[in-house]
Amino acid sequence: MAKTTGVASRLAEALAVVLGTEGIPLRLRAWDGSEAGPEDAPVLEFRSKRALRRIIWSPGQLGLSRAYVAGDIDAPGDVFASFAALSSAGKFAEPGPFPPLTAKEAWTLAKTAVRVGAIGPNPAPPPEESKIHRHGRRHSKSRDAAAISHHYDVGNDFYALVLGPSMVYSCAVWNDQTDESGGPNSLEAAQEAKIDLVCRKLGLRPGMRVLDVGCGWGSFALHAAQRFGVDVVGVTLSNEQAGLARKRVADAGLTDRVDIRVQDYRDVDDGPFDAISSIGMSEHVGREQISRYVSQLHGLLRPGGRLLNHAISWNAGPTSPDPDSFIPRYVFPDGEMLSLADMIGALESGGLEVLDVEALRRHYALTLRAWVRNLERHWDEAVSTASPGRARIWRLYMAASALGFEDGLTGVNQVLVQRPGGTEPPLRRHAWI
Repeated sequence: MAKTTGVASRLAEALAVVLGTEGIPLRLRAWDGSEAGPEDAPVLEFRSKRALRRIIWSPGQLGLSRAYVAGDIDAPGDVFASFAALSSAGKFAEPGPFPPLTAKEAWTLAKTAVRVGAIGPNPAPPPEESKIHRHGRRHSKSRDAAAISHHYDVGNDFYALVLGPSMVYSCAVWNDQTDESGGPNSLEAAQEAKIDLVCRKLGLRPGMRVLDVGCGWGSFALHAAQRFGVDVVGVTLSNEQAGLARKRVADAGLTDRVDIRVQDYRDVDDGPFDAISSIGMSEHVGREQISRYVSQLHGLLRPGGRLLNHAISWNAGPTSPDPDSFIPRYVFPDGEMLSLADMIGALESGGLEVLDVEALRRHYALTLRAWVRNLERHWDEAVSTASPGRARIWRLYMAASALGFEDGLTGVNQVLVQRPGGTEPPLRRHAWI
């Protein structure tokens, strides 16, 4: 039986200080074998003294995240239960930047470190942590390219394990709950349904010319060319994505219909296009650049042509996400979520008419849970393909994101707009549903 006193009780006191709570919603297991906290709670395991040092030097989400990515902390068992318990406690339950510790709280943490022998210098961040924030102008073309490379150029084989055969890295559209059997509610079927829905919303017809902004591994471009008979230009800043997308296009015999480019959307100058898809891309644009993004796509779109913007939204009110937290440092450097109202405002201010808005928040939670299952099913292969730290980053990011969508802190929306002029849209949305 595990000891109920010892290091774990000290860690529980320290974690309660960081969380700003009287107690902790977790069962802590320390490196000396001791345990503390509610016996029926999810387990959080402190594997080394370095874990506490990371938390002391960076109290809040960043220190805990660094400890988890480095393997100093683990969440054995149900990762969703562990992360949900932690994220719903005290200061972690509030969106936005983590409040600084008071002098009393900092002193309490320091005393704990002395008592358990964890005093020492600030451990170096895990090598997977982005350093992009130190270099260049935010959302310059070179820094955007570096940010995209940080996230997407981690190995196509790794992404294949997580995403499955569809190779689609955005919210799927589900008929019902997930289905492990590969049937009509499988992840692959849900991703195909999403892509097909986008094509129908855009009103694609044979002979049309389509721009896919942030084309990923080419799944939308392939579907649109094969099923709807259109010509597609797909642009991405990821060399690894483009390489695999071009191979998939060649294997499908569609090199005359699909052109995959490594190109910034700001440099596309060969319009007009009859339709534009932007699926999971505008989160990388940035608030200060969103009007330029809309203006650029408006200029590339033929009068009467439609643009579908599929993007994650920030639903937690006026408080902005913490720019010095796990997601910006490890997952999406320089990524920025706008509220749905801000996104629609930017599109309308840019001269585009809103035709339809569809909220898919619950769909993304299901999608993320399916990706976590894929990752955990192929864990050893994912670790060997990328790195232990990279696999842990994706596990934390996808599980925590699923909880954020389930709690309503974030959403995802498809906003369909049209450049005025040309053919009028259908009177009712039944034409594309």
